Amino acid sequence: MDEPILNIEEREAINSGRWFSSLSPSLRHDILRCAYVKRYRDGDLIAARGEPPETWIACAKGAVRVSSTSVSGKQITLTYVEPGIWFGDVSIFDGDRRTHDAYAHGETTILCVAKADLKKILAIHTELYEAMLRLHARRIRQLFGLVEDLNTLPLKARLAKQLVHLVRSYGVPNLENGAEMRISLQLAQEELAQLLGASRQRVNQELKSMERDGVLRIEPGGLVIRDRDALSKITVVEE
Repeated sequence: MDEPILNIEEREAINSGRWFSSLSPSLRHDILRCAYVKRYRDGDLIAARGEPPETWIACAKGAVRVSSTSVSGKQITLTYVEPGIWFGDVSIFDGDRRTHDAYAHGETTILCVAKADLKKILAIHTELYEAMLRLHARRIRQLFGLVEDLNTLPLKARLAKQLVHLVRSYGVPNLENGAEMRISLQLAQEELAQLLGASRQRVNQELKSMERDGVLRIEPGGLVIRDRDALSKITVVEE
């Protein structure tokens, strides 16, 4: 069921987003004034491939799993949109249909701005055009970085980089040991493997290796990072 407003934690996630926080106060105000809130349960469909783009979206809580479907009918996860990140604007700008499916991963809250409202904001705040260019440039840089990593780094280094990112975005101190960080985003090893373009078996082998080295601990509820410095070093020395 939709709720009229964001709660305190959700609003903080939006306001503290790196891109959104760089906008002028008046622009942020007008975006939030036009936005409405939608809440989803785990696995709910948020947007479907082939749909016309009707909304610009930001994740405020949980995660949005962006996926595609292979020729054989298997769903493949491409990325997880974390709180504070805006998406869905590409289809609005180019006028084409949505290219991927988007599902809620865990209890998820999103903030939506209707296409018509976004166009009104663009007409009033021309700074948003430049801000969108910066947003798209950052996405392109990230995409090139992923392609480069896929072709130059071994799986262990790519896995370590993904875990560093997950700790930064979803890490919470472990209640039993404050020096450890638990990744609160619940990912099955198959889902983690899809993000890395590898098999679940190979990812499992690398996780077991890191566990033996004391870098992390594998638990039924997910991963606990025991040594963040050691994890960061793997991304550099394993080239």
